Amino acid sequence: MMILGIGTRRGITKEEVLDAVKQALDECGLSLQEITAFASAKLKENERGLLEAGEILDIPVNFLPDEVLNSYNPPSSSQASRFGLKGVAEPAALALSEKHELICRKKVYGRVTIAIAR
Repeated sequence: MMILGIGTRRGITKEEVLDAVKQALDECGLSLQEITAFASAKLKENERGLLEAGEILDIPVNFLPDEVLNSYNPPSSSQASRFGLKGVAEPAALALSEKHELICRKKVYGRVTIAIAR
């Protein structure tokens, strides 16, 4: 059971999300079948591209409140600090994962940031 944490820029397209997911999985040696959910910040819950990508891939997208994300100390710095968050991709992946262990630290793919945890 792997959780894919996703941070995005505003106005992201589903194609950008799909491309980033594919690249991240390829780089980490994982398949889409190993991903049980996407996780992101509550402030991203209206990002159409993220929601559409989840629908296309048939993977649920979970939006976590700020206090949940901020209860984790991600290993990487984040631009989400301007929104009062310690991070998005890494803390979101960690929060929903079983072992709370990052297997792929966050990486930026264009306007999408992805981290994977188990």
